[in-house]
Amino acid sequence: MADLPVNSRTPAPAFWRYARAIIPALILWGGVVAGAAFLLYDRSRFSEKYDRAALREWVEERRPNRKNLTELVDDYLQEPSAERTEEIEDQLDAMMEPLMMFRSGTPLFLDLYSVRISFPDRRDIAALEWQSPDRPARTQQGSQVRSEPLLDYRAKDGTRVVVTCDYRMHAFHKAQQEEAERQQWVWAVGGVALGGSLLAIIWIYFFLRRERRRELTELEANQALEHTENLRLAEQLRAQDAERAKDDLVRHLLEQRLEAARQESRAAEAEKTNLEMKSQLYASIGIMAGSYAHNIKNLLVRPNDLLSRCLQSSDAEGEQATMLEEVRSTLGTVTERLQQILRTVRRDPSRAEMTQIDLNDVLRETEQTWSEMAADKWKLVVRAETAPEPLPIRGDLSHLQQAIENLLFNARDASFEMRNHVRETARSISDPARRKQALIEAASWKGQVVLRGRRDGEHVILEVQDNGIGMSEEVRERCIQTHFSTKRDNALYEGYSAGMGLGLSFVVVVLEHHQATMEIDSAPEKGATFRVRFPLAE
Repeated sequence: MADLPVNSRTPAPAFWRYARAIIPALILWGGVVAGAAFLLYDRSRFSEKYDRAALREWVEERRPNRKNLTELVDDYLQEPSAERTEEIEDQLDAMMEPLMMFRSGTPLFLDLYSVRISFPDRRDIAALEWQSPDRPARTQQGSQVRSEPLLDYRAKDGTRVVVTCDYRMHAFHKAQQEEAERQQWVWAVGGVALGGSLLAIIWIYFFLRRERRRELTELEANQALEHTENLRLAEQLRAQDAERAKDDLVRHLLEQRLEAARQESRAAEAEKTNLEMKSQLYASIGIMAGSYAHNIKNLLVRPNDLLSRCLQSSDAEGEQATMLEEVRSTLGTVTERLQQILRTVRRDPSRAEMTQIDLNDVLRETEQTWSEMAADKWKLVVRAETAPEPLPIRGDLSHLQQAIENLLFNARDASFEMRNHVRETARSISDPARRKQALIEAASWKGQVVLRGRRDGEHVILEVQDNGIGMSEEVRERCIQTHFSTKRDNALYEGYSAGMGLGLSFVVVVLEHHQATMEIDSAPEKGATFRVRFPLAE
């Protein structure tokens, strides 16, 4: 079962929802306060930065002699000596002389108390220092005297040089004025921060109020949506149940079709194997029958020769000559039929030589060939009922004759069984008078076979009908199977041995190659009708 869809809109916690709205106001307020503080700090340090920059420029650019202080330091690092030290001290004295002359007498001048030049990377070189002779004590200086490194650079040889100065900012109470200005800026920044805080609080108040109204609206909308979602889920569950039932039905049908396809495949494979076995069987039968027919044909050569000599040398006339001529004609017919059988059995039924045939002619020839022998030897009446119009079909004449004769022989065997059944039934009667009458009727009983041809629309119908023993339903369904025969289970009759179950299976194979179908109507002791349906030839 598929997972049910759920509402993807999960409400965020109230804290985070409020925080998302409050944070922009706080960021704005913090930015305003930070900007004002930075401006205040920068403004309060402006004079200090200016003084430090001026002092740094004075130290770097002051040239009482030909070189400034940094160039003298480079020379000293290349050759530390007392002479170089004196040059630096003279340079510092010359630089400080103007400052000492106007100390505390001119506004905006700095009071410089000491200059120290140190070399942190070189412990072998001592630091150089200049100090003012009237430097006040540390307690007198208070917090206005500052000690800061003005220069921190690398000399030409890579040595680090640090120039540190002790100085006091503007004279005549300049520091007090800056402190007063700083206080004013603090109050200004405080006012701005307070105003920004009030604006932020007002913003938060109205935002929370609006959020409350929006929450109520969303709650009502969510309840309505949840109700709709529940209805939709219930409908989806019903649809899924119906879909599952449909899938089960389709799967069941597909399984049935698959099983049917497997059955058809197995049936086709069995049919293929059966056809191969039939082909091999018919080939073996053909070889055997051809051998027998060839031997019989060879045996008939000598009687034909002797009969011809007798007719040539004998003076027989009248009835005797007629009988000898009839015997000669019969032997010729037998020889010709054996020749035809030899040509036929040498071919497989699947390789038929198809020509256009009139079924009426085939039925008349079959009647003419077998009716006299059937009446004299088999006690069987063979009759052909042809149609008034031609019955054209396409087929192999030899194979078709053999198929019709096999149906005729099958009817003959059924009549033998029926005659024996009638006699046995008559003998089993206990009443002598009735038994005698039944035996008389059994002795006069004759079998009948009708070869019938007719036209039915676009088909030609061949019927072989007999009044023999008939077949049960089980025998009727299995009679066309190879090697199936009921004659093995019955007593021998009229000198004929039991069948091998090949006649009707051969007929079926021949009819398949003629695109014909066969139907069998039969019942026990009611005879049988074999009905063959051929396509009508153009």
